[in-house]
Amino acid sequence: MVNYSCEKCGKTFKQKGHYMKHLQRKTPCDNIKDKIEYMVEKKVDELVKEKLQDLVKKGDIEIKNKNLISNNPNSNTEKENKMNYIDLFSGIGGFHQALDKLDCKCIMACDTDKACRENYKINYGIEPHPDVRKINPGEIEENVDIICGGFPCQAFSNAGNKKMFEDDRGLLFDEIIRIAKVKKPKFMFLENVKHILKVGDGKVIEYIKKKLDDNNYNLQLFEISPHNYGVPQQRERVYFVCVRKDIYNNSDIVLPPKVNDFNFEDFLDKKEVVDKKYFIDGDVLKCLNAWEEMIKIFPPGEKISPVIMINEHYNGHTQEDFDNYAGWRKGYITANKPLIKKYKPQWDKWYEKHKEILQKREIYGKLEWQAGKIKENDSIFNYFIQIRQSGIRVKRAQHFPTLVAISQIPIYGKEKRYITPRECARLQSFPEDFKIAEEDRHAYKQFGNAVNVSNVHTVIKATFDHYNIH
Repeated sequence: MVNYSCEKCGKTFKQKGHYMKHLQRKTPCDNIKDKIEYMVEKKVDELVKEKLQDLVKKGDIEIKNKNLISNNPNSNTEKENKMNYIDLFSGIGGFHQALDKLDCKCIMACDTDKACRENYKINYGIEPHPDVRKINPGEIEENVDIICGGFPCQAFSNAGNKKMFEDDRGLLFDEIIRIAKVKKPKFMFLENVKHILKVGDGKVIEYIKKKLDDNNYNLQLFEISPHNYGVPQQRERVYFVCVRKDIYNNSDIVLPPKVNDFNFEDFLDKKEVVDKKYFIDGDVLKCLNAWEEMIKIFPPGEKISPVIMINEHYNGHTQEDFDNYAGWRKGYITANKPLIKKYKPQWDKWYEKHKEILQKREIYGKLEWQAGKIKENDSIFNYFIQIRQSGIRVKRAQHFPTLVAISQIPIYGKEKRYITPRECARLQSFPEDFKIAEEDRHAYKQFGNAVNVSNVHTVIKATFDHYNIH
């Protein structure tokens, strides 16, 4: 029987179909040849160095450049003066990617999510600790120069309903402080959602500021988004740059000028190579096609209500029912009335035709139109679409919507498909050789939770430049 063997990883297959599927997998297999070559070269170098050292000791040869044979960790060939960092709430390593580019060394990572820990180990060879609350900083032998982390934002974000201190995740910031008290890093680089500045009438951010100040850190905040620096994703985040007071130089760090120049298409896969599973079908496509019919009815210049809750108009509610609705619900129903009245014959005919799909799920009957006035030859498929808990959100396709950890994968309307995990990786500035989780549900969640590598790198590099760290 013929066996098929992968030239990269050496894995063998009895069936050609399995072999071809392996070659076409999204997550690249390990290149065993490169690994073997690296190991052989490293061993040869060690043996040559040992032989040269032996000859020098015997006086048989003299070598002027001692670095060629030195095992001194401070030699030019093997510098060990890299800044050490701890990657807390590490996810799949957004901070790790940025700090590696800046020649820093990760000595510990930590994340509670098992799938993230597995992915982290695959990509960086480090097994993250599963629980930040159980880390004993006194047991960390190495010096810690940097603590970084996108501390859990669910307690502060819109998607997490902004529960703040009532949510245990909102208190995990204190774990960062607990470790910092012992290890006293020079810098801490932290990230969170922009709403952290406002929730609780500002009590949360004031709590964080006081904790940092009480523990000898000066804080500077930056609010930036990937689309400010050449990556077409709107993702406003707050970056906390915490500098230990004894090295603080009493001047503000300045970020580089913003860059709005990017080629949208560079972040997309070619349509012909996208797996068929990412193209919308079934109820989602049926629902969007229904709304497309209605959009085509409106003339150019028509202004659509921000949220059309069409099922509420046709559900036969009484005045008493209406009076008992929540205020936000009554507000939308009232706001919808002029548009429905203006095109009532068309609405009636359209709703009768599509009411089965519109009523199948509550969100199918809600359209959040965030694309401005109707344009010539307009279409729902001219934009990005997200099937959200609040309804079907339609946004201008200038840049991608914010990637989130819950199931709101953006639909690229032009091609009637979800964006792929690899495209999510690009939007979060992860490199092309980054190994993505094999299960899409894990990959989407991980990229939705990740920090943007480019933004993190921008902030940290600006800090290093400001403090002459190279």
